[in-house]
Amino acid sequence: MADKQAAAATLTTLIVDDEQLAREELCYLLRECPDVEVVGAGANGLEALELIRTHEPDVVLLDVQMPGLDGLGVVRKLLDRGGPLPHVIFLTAYDQYAVEAFEVNAVDYLLKPIEKSRLRMSLDRVHRLMESRHAAAAPKLEQAVSQIQAKPGGHAKLLVKYANRMFLVDSGDVVYATIDDGLITIVATMVEGLSTYRTIEELQSNLDPNTFWRVHRSYLVNVNKIKEVVPWFKSSYQLRMDDKKHSEIPVSRAQTRRLRELLKL
Repeated sequence: MADKQAAAATLTTLIVDDEQLAREELCYLLRECPDVEVVGAGANGLEALELIRTHEPDVVLLDVQMPGLDGLGVVRKLLDRGGPLPHVIFLTAYDQYAVEAFEVNAVDYLLKPIEKSRLRMSLDRVHRLMESRHAAAAPKLEQAVSQIQAKPGGHAKLLVKYANRMFLVDSGDVVYATIDDGLITIVATMVEGLSTYRTIEELQSNLDPNTFWRVHRSYLVNVNKIKEVVPWFKSSYQLRMDDKKHSEIPVSRAQTRRLRELLKL
C-alpha cells in the first residue's frame, strides 16, 4: 500500500524549452524533488506535442517564448485535440502582461530565472489540484490564451532571442521585422534575433499602427527608421532602412500607391 501511495504521489513531468541550458537547469532542480519523475525534455512546440502524446505526463513545464510553435500554440493545439490535459506550468521571462493573465487563469507560471523555492510551490499546487480532483486546467488555459491574444496593442517592449540570450527591445528601436519559413526575425537598432510571435499579423497588432507599416507580406517596417526610398524595377520602390546593414526592403505593388501618396512621389 505504501508503495502504491508513493507511486500515486509521483508527478511525471515533461520539460519543454528551446534553450538547452534552461532545460538542464530545470532537470537539475527537479532531481532534488523526490516526488518528481522527469519523463522527457523537448526543445520546441512540435516536440512538446509528440512527447505529451507519448508520455501523457502529469505536469508540463512549458516555455512561452519559443520560435515557431510557442507555448501558447502548444496549448491551443492540445485544446483542439480534446481529451485530458496535463497540468501546464508556464515558463516566461519579462512578459509581465502574460504573467498577470497566468496568475489568474493558469495552473501556475514561473518567471525566469527559475528559483528552487518557487518551483517547489508550483509542484505543491499541482499536488493539491490532483488530490482535490479539481482538474479545471482546460478551461483555465483556454481563458489564459484568449486573454493574452486579446491583449491590446502598443506594448513598449518586445522580446528578441539571440545567442541563447533574451533581450528586451523598445518597440521604437525596432527597424523592421521579417518572416521566413515560419520564423519572425526582428532587426532593431542594437540587436537582431528571433521574435516570440508566430505571425507578422500578430506582431503588427501589438505595435503602434501609426508607426509600423506592412509594406510587403513578409516585411513590417518602422516608418521612422526609413532612411531612403530607392526607385526600383517597373515603377516600384525599395526602402533602405536605418539599421547597421542598411537593409533594403521591397515595397509590394499593393503598397506602392500608398507610398506615393505618403511621400508625394
